[in-house]
Amino acid sequence: MEFRLDDGQIELQQTVARFCADRFPLDAVAAREGAPVDRSAWARMAELGVLGLLLPEGSGGAGLGPVEAAIVFEQLGGHLVPGPVLWTLLAAPLVSGAASGEQLVGGVDAGEVADGSVVIGHAADLDVLLVVGDDGVTAHRTSGLPAPTPLDPLDPLTPVGRFTDLGAGESVGDRAAATRLRTLGTVLSAAMLAGLSSRALDVAREYALERHQFGAPIGSFQAVKHMLADMYVRTVSAQSLTYAAAAVLDRPDGDDPVRAASGAKLLASDAAIANAGAAIQVLGGMGFTWDMLPNHLLKRAWTLENDFGRVEEHELHVGSTLEGARS
Repeated sequence: MEFRLDDGQIELQQTVARFCADRFPLDAVAAREGAPVDRSAWARMAELGVLGLLLPEGSGGAGLGPVEAAIVFEQLGGHLVPGPVLWTLLAAPLVSGAASGEQLVGGVDAGEVADGSVVIGHAADLDVLLVVGDDGVTAHRTSGLPAPTPLDPLDPLTPVGRFTDLGAGESVGDRAAATRLRTLGTVLSAAMLAGLSSRALDVAREYALERHQFGAPIGSFQAVKHMLADMYVRTVSAQSLTYAAAAVLDRPDGDDPVRAASGAKLLASDAAIANAGAAIQVLGGMGFTWDMLPNHLLKRAWTLENDFGRVEEHELHVGSTLEGARS
C-alpha cells in the first residue's frame, strides 16, 4: 500500500498549517489558558471546511476521507488548537449545524457517565453533548441542562466542567454509527497525538541548535543527538501507523479497522508523551516552567491519551485480536 501523500493532500496539509499558525500562534499559547472558544476562529475553521471534512459534497461537506482527516488533525494537534473540534467533526453527520460551526459539540463514552453526571472539556462552551454507547448515540442540548460546574483542568488550554442530570437525550445514531464514531475518533485522536509528537521534536531541535554551551550548540553533543534521534523515530512511527489506520478505516480490505485504530492510538500516545518529556529535558531549566511550550504539549498529550478509550482498553483489544489471529 502506498502511503506517500499526493499533491492535493500536501496542499491540504499546508493550508491547514498556515491557518493554524495565523489563528493559533504558539508563541502566544499561554494567553489561551482557561479562555473560552474563540467563536470567530471557529467560524473561520468551518469556512475552511475542517468541520465538514467527511460529509459528502452535496451535503455541505468536503467529501474527503479518513486519510485526509488524519492529515488535518495532525496539524490541529501540533498547533494545540483549542475547542471540541474533533467531536464537532464527528457529530457533523448527526447534528445539524455542526459542520457549519453554528453548534459546538462535545462528547463522551457512555461508560464515563455516572448517575447522569459527566465531566467534559469545554463544558461551558458546548451547544450539544453526545453520549456514545454500545447501542447508539444520544444528543443532549446543553441549553436544557443545569449549568456545568467548573473544575480544575489537567490541560490549562482545555477548561473542564461537570454536567449533572443529563436525562435520556435524543437518539441521533444507531449501533453502527456509534462504532464508526468511536473508531474514527480513535484514529483522529491518534493523529492529534502524532502532531504533538512532531511539534515536541521541532521545539527540541530548534532549541538544541540555538543553545550554545562550551562554545558549541548543544545539538552537537552526542547525548542530545541520541535524544533527538529517538524523538524522530517515535514521531515517524506514530505518523505511519496513524495514516495506515486511517487507510484501513477508509478501505478495510480484510483488515480490522478497530484493531488498526487501537494500535495507532497506543503508539501515538507513547510518542507524544515521551517526546514532550524529552523536549522538557532538552530545554533544561526552561523546559520545566509553566509558560513554555513543552509544558502545554505534555499536558495536552496526557489529556488526549485518555480520549476514545484508555491505554489499557486498547492494549487489551490489540492483544485479544492478535491472539485470535494466531489461534
